[in-house]
Amino acid sequence: MPYTKRRRLVSSAVAVALGATALAACGSSSDDGGAQSGPVSLTYWTWTPGMDKVVDLWNKGPGKKEQITVTVKKQASGDTLVTKILTAHKAGKAPDLVQAEYQALPTLVSNDALADIADTVGDAKSKFAEGVWQQTTLGTDAVYAVPQDIGPMMFYYREDLFKEYGLSVPATWEEFAETARELRKKAPDKDLTTFSANDSGLFAGLAQQAGARWWTTSGDKWKVGINDAATKKVAEFWGGLVKEGAVDNQPMYTPAWNKALNTGKQIAWVSAVWAPGTLTTAAPDTEGKWAMAPLPQWNEGESSTGSWGGSSTGVTTDSKNKEAAAKFATWLNTDGDALNALAKEGGIYPASTSAQLSGAFAGPPEYFANQPDFYEKAAAIAKTTAPSAWGPNVNVAYTTFKDAFGAAAKDKSDFAAALDTMQQDTVADLKKQGFGVAE
Repeated sequence: MPYTKRRRLVSSAVAVALGATALAACGSSSDDGGAQSGPVSLTYWTWTPGMDKVVDLWNKGPGKKEQITVTVKKQASGDTLVTKILTAHKAGKAPDLVQAEYQALPTLVSNDALADIADTVGDAKSKFAEGVWQQTTLGTDAVYAVPQDIGPMMFYYREDLFKEYGLSVPATWEEFAETARELRKKAPDKDLTTFSANDSGLFAGLAQQAGARWWTTSGDKWKVGINDAATKKVAEFWGGLVKEGAVDNQPMYTPAWNKALNTGKQIAWVSAVWAPGTLTTAAPDTEGKWAMAPLPQWNEGESSTGSWGGSSTGVTTDSKNKEAAAKFATWLNTDGDALNALAKEGGIYPASTSAQLSGAFAGPPEYFANQPDFYEKAAAIAKTTAPSAWGPNVNVAYTTFKDAFGAAAKDKSDFAAALDTMQQDTVADLKKQGFGVAE
């Protein structure tokens, strides 16, 4: 196994979680790269719309005072950006700062591409919910990025149609299933919702809410638990609803799905805080008819949610000015003016708890004008975000999900078997990459 993979992500990044003492991470903010002498110029790779306007606030304000100038370089998102960062890092030419989705952090850390910036940004911890901050620490004393935006999951429903059919908003998943069956009896041509096999992030968020821990460590090895009891519960629940026809089995984000939402054929949607933007485009004729509530819980009285989406700002090990870069990353994701600009220009929902009820979030989304406390509820839900457990090959797990669950949803076959396929493929890929895997 390559030494950097073992040291960075097993020995260093997860030792604390196992009760051991963390080793000093490669490229920490205390090395030579942390020094700043005279004017500093930083480069930031990001996909967020309007980020150049947000960065202008820094360059004309705090950055001018600190003599730190940041230049934005727009990039593609997702796996494309991760690959580009790793390619640049191998050549020693990665930018100073990168935007990274939370599930990509273990991949970047395992390849020694992200620096530990705990010495500079550690005080920012109080600005974020514990379950959100944990995603940037990988459960250790190290900090590999500052949270930027999050996607706490929620339940959306057609308030008018729920009233028309005498349905109650489900507080538990058991009630959710009963609501789906009740609607089918009262209106056979309508669906409560659909199980979308092209959305691995949605499924991961639902598993996260249930307590899943897909990647953990055992000694110096990775342990994959994608088919753990929590995730099997989620898979069997949705597989059962699909098999009996209580919910639809078609993918989301298609013309047919948009039409189902817009015409009231589908009357509810398990989604995240960013859903209003999607509904504005997908179901324009139903504005003001939807309402948002917390996700149903597995046990009555519990309060937990998963996350679907979200990203962070990390400092690379190639940066010659890590301390300066970390200062900017902290400002970008904790300063009130910066966060208001991010919301306005980039349409993000901030990870910082102090920004979730101010500025752009002082009132409800226009689409949800009928629910004045929309963002108050959203902020309360966001605080209940469950911890996540990402690993170095999330892309493989996600790809297999789409293939295996896509076939299972289409055929209305065993979702548990599809989950086992995800487990097997993910383990096989880790071994192929040279990681130690605990059986």
